[in-house]
Amino acid sequence: MKQYVVTRPLYSEDAFTDAHEKIHRHHKTVRCDLKRTKNAALSLLPFIGWMRIYQLKEWLLSDIVSGVSTGLVAVLQGLAYSLLASLPPWYGLFTAFFPVIVYFFLGTSRHISVGKYCACVCVYELEQRRRGNQEVSLWKSIGVDARSRQAPLLLSQLAMGLLQVGFIVMYLSDTLVSGFTTAAAVHILVSQLKFVLGLVVPGLSGPLSIVYTLEKIFVQIEKTNMCDLVTSILIMVVVFIVKEINDRYKAKLPVPIPIEVIMTVIACGVSYMGKLSNDISPSQSVRYESPIAPNIQIFGQTAAEAFPMAIVGFAVAFSVAKVYSVKHDYIIDGNQVSPKTRTLGGGVGRQGGTEKCVYCCLTCISFGASNIIGAAFKSFAASTALSRSAVQESTGGKTQIAGLLSALIVMVVTLAIGFLLEPLPKSVLGAVVIVNLKGMLMQIREVPYLWRRDRPDCVVWLVTCLASILLGLDLGLAVGLGIELLTVVFRAQFPRCSVLANITGTDIYKDRKDYMSIYEPEGVKIFRIPSPIFFANIDFFRGKLVEVGFNPLRVLRKRNKALRTIRKLLKKGKLQMTSKGLLLTSSGPIEESEDESNMEDLDQPTDFKELPVQVNWNSELPANIQVPRVDVHSLILDFSAVSFLDISALKGLKALKELIRVEVEVYIVACDGKLKKLHSCKFFDDEVKSSMFFLTLHDAMLHVLEKHPVNSENTKVCKKV
Repeated sequence: MKQYVVTRPLYSEDAFTDAHEKIHRHHKTVRCDLKRTKNAALSLLPFIGWMRIYQLKEWLLSDIVSGVSTGLVAVLQGLAYSLLASLPPWYGLFTAFFPVIVYFFLGTSRHISVGKYCACVCVYELEQRRRGNQEVSLWKSIGVDARSRQAPLLLSQLAMGLLQVGFIVMYLSDTLVSGFTTAAAVHILVSQLKFVLGLVVPGLSGPLSIVYTLEKIFVQIEKTNMCDLVTSILIMVVVFIVKEINDRYKAKLPVPIPIEVIMTVIACGVSYMGKLSNDISPSQSVRYESPIAPNIQIFGQTAAEAFPMAIVGFAVAFSVAKVYSVKHDYIIDGNQVSPKTRTLGGGVGRQGGTEKCVYCCLTCISFGASNIIGAAFKSFAASTALSRSAVQESTGGKTQIAGLLSALIVMVVTLAIGFLLEPLPKSVLGAVVIVNLKGMLMQIREVPYLWRRDRPDCVVWLVTCLASILLGLDLGLAVGLGIELLTVVFRAQFPRCSVLANITGTDIYKDRKDYMSIYEPEGVKIFRIPSPIFFANIDFFRGKLVEVGFNPLRVLRKRNKALRTIRKLLKKGKLQMTSKGLLLTSSGPIEESEDESNMEDLDQPTDFKELPVQVNWNSELPANIQVPRVDVHSLILDFSAVSFLDISALKGLKALKELIRVEVEVYIVACDGKLKKLHSCKFFDDEVKSSMFFLTLHDAMLHVLEKHPVNSENTKVCKKV
């Protein structure tokens, strides 16, 4: 085993500051130079960064296959969701084209596909709430104002990016994201059941809407279209098997087998030859029109509800992007500009919170701009299409080239060959969508792992998932975020404090409950606080200190009461000074002083004036005076894990005076970054001095052993440290 020897002085914080001059750092000023301007421009157009390092031979074929597959699904989904919302079919096709084109240039994730589901649900829920949750589709009554009512939602997304409100998503943990996206996948699954079973089920929204939807499905389950059901099951089985083959042999296959495309073509052919009833009729004359501005008068009616909807849509986008970034081992951040520090296949340098916040803002801007431009061309609000994103990723998509190709497929279908999809049943679409949800639905396997490893995180996952399923995505996200923040508060408010001991023969200190070969000098306690100290946990911290040793305030008051009693007995002549100390000269019961007139004096340092001798509190006192025994002479507080102290904590730490007044020496270690604040807040005085601060635990321990020598054997053991 390798060893090292370090010889250096024993440092307190004051000694170290005197021996080593510190650099006074100045805050950087913002400079406007060419490099910064270039980086800022590139950050607004992230596609330039990854296009510069695009691996043509390795990625192009995969992107083409993924783009074609995603494009066909986008066409089918566009038609289906348009019909679901009682809008003309081409509204959905426009939504699958214009926002995707804009997101190609401004988008920050390379796997998500811009689409209709989450935003459609959000806007639909908004209108349902405004009109009393009617079961009939509301888009018919909205008419021309359909896009105008989305305007506040779209501008809210853009404003969130410009005002840098996207930092809210920084509070979405991986656990919360996993539970939330699983719930979103369940919502999609339920929404596709009506197509798989061939039933007519009205769209519902709001809390428990998924329960009511399932109720309406099972009430008319006997009306199931067996042809649709058999077709869906057959397609799901085939697609599932082929996808498993793609996953198992992806190293040997040049590109994944585009099974969705193959099954769509086969289904169209079978439906046409069998003259089955068609569900989708996009063959009407469609053309792209000139853009028009939204109705500004509608802003006041929906602006208050649009902002939380924008948050939900953005949260879904960020959540899905985060899932895929973890799966493909790359980091999503705002600095999408430097090919020297990142590659598309991974190896992205981890960035701090600032870059993550920049990413959030850029995502808001990209979705806001995509929706504003799309709405001008008759598309309705778009966010992340969960099922299409799953298709784009699972079919081998590498970059947003696949998204661009999917938009081109939509354009071709819209303008030229839409009639070929006339025979296609919607059950085919539902089957393809359900199979592609496998990855998100299988996230439920994380629950047993979380339960074994971190139960608070498991609670966050379960509550977020269940709340999002039952209450809807918007309320579910709010509930999950609230539970997550509560767990953070509880972890910080009730941390696991520990008493440390020296590992024999080293300068290492660990929890004394975890190791056998430890050394604890008599009368020394080392207490570790593993969290920030602030107003919410300062009382908990003081309570834990009492559990470790004793209640210093109670001891101090008992000692001052004892001194009052001793002075009273001396004045009455019942105590006499001898060579052996104070001796009781009278018999009979002796009552302790119960003078309540000056109770505040009991909290002051013990005063031995007017006494002929200093009292040894750990020895037997005369007149049967009882004072709690204190076996600790030194207390070392390890602040290495304390990231900050607030004003309430500083006031609470003033209670260290109580320990000092009962003759317990207090030392604080690893408090370097907080000393400046302590000085500025005038924390130090005649009792609490800066000399009590040390660089490391070992420095403090050696200082204690110098002041309180132990027997030679133990000293030898400690010198090995």
